[in-house]
Amino acid sequence: MAEISQKKYRKGRRLPAKRGLLVTFVVIAVLAVGLFFADAITSNLSGPPQHIQLGATFSKPYAESLGLDWKAVYTAMLDDLLVQRIRVPAYWDNIEPEPGVYDFSDVDWQVREAAKRGAQIVLAVGRKLPRWPECRVPAWATGMDETLLRARILGMIERTVKHYSEFPNIIMWQVENEPFFPFGDCPEPDRALLKQEVQLVHALDNRPVMVTESGELSTWINAATLGDVLGISTYRVVWDKRLGYLYWPITPATYRGRAAAIRGFVDDIIVSELQAEPWVPGGMENMPVDEQLRLLSPQRLLDNVDFARRIGFSAAYFWGAEWWYWLKTVKGHAELWDTAKEIIQGGGEIFPTSPASSASLPVMRP
Repeated sequence: MAEISQKKYRKGRRLPAKRGLLVTFVVIAVLAVGLFFADAITSNLSGPPQHIQLGATFSKPYAESLGLDWKAVYTAMLDDLLVQRIRVPAYWDNIEPEPGVYDFSDVDWQVREAAKRGAQIVLAVGRKLPRWPECRVPAWATGMDETLLRARILGMIERTVKHYSEFPNIIMWQVENEPFFPFGDCPEPDRALLKQEVQLVHALDNRPVMVTESGELSTWINAATLGDVLGISTYRVVWDKRLGYLYWPITPATYRGRAAAIRGFVDDIIVSELQAEPWVPGGMENMPVDEQLRLLSPQRLLDNVDFARRIGFSAAYFWGAEWWYWLKTVKGHAELWDTAKEIIQGGGEIFPTSPASSASLPVMRP
């Protein structure tokens, strides 16, 4: 009996101690998180916004997937938004529909229409290019032996660069899209092949070559050691299948610190993909427009531009112009298009009313 009482006594003494440790741990964790976000807000607001050259990515397949006339979208970007820098992917399945048979007409049209208006082009080449499914392999090359496929990729890049080498408004080449980031319906990253691709473009033309990386989920070193220009993505609100939507807690200072570490490898660093549309895992047609606008409102677009300016890189390319046009012409919501127009035509010199606002974010929402 005495032994049982002693066990109860010991157990009773231990329980408060465990609770005390748990409470202490929770308090420390809360303080650490609070300090982190306080530092994040301070970093977001610290340092003056820098001048930035704004452009946009345009994807013909994406515009078509929204049921749009892709030429009308592109023309509106040039004539209404007055975009002066456009990143244009030369999708492999579009430019080589049959083995050795090339059709550059769609890309030619985009490059020439830009040239008519004095706009400049970043031409993206390779197997993996912007927009899902990223890797666009022609049907005739599906299932091809990988060694032969690599040779075909190099041949396609050579033909494309040679074709566009006479277009003076192409200011830069992009080789592949975030080739080290495992995203899209693509094979494993292949640094050796990417190095061959970059060397090939350098041998064919003297304009700079950009290699891109995930701004948040990589160290940037792989791309920086291969290209002349490093392009990074910048996302503020992301989606995870386990956590739902959440605010990505990275500050401009974080990007500046990474840039300082790799500056010696590249001539320039830009934001090649600045979030300007919501991350919708099931496609825009499967989410109500009001919810889309809550995820990416005009205010958040302003905030994202301000964020990019505080990073201090020389240029940023919007990701989502096709969506703005779809909202305006199909859904009757012109607010994103009009806000982007004001930003672009103002040279990005518009300041948001609440630079660190995040109150309306659907954090941790399933």
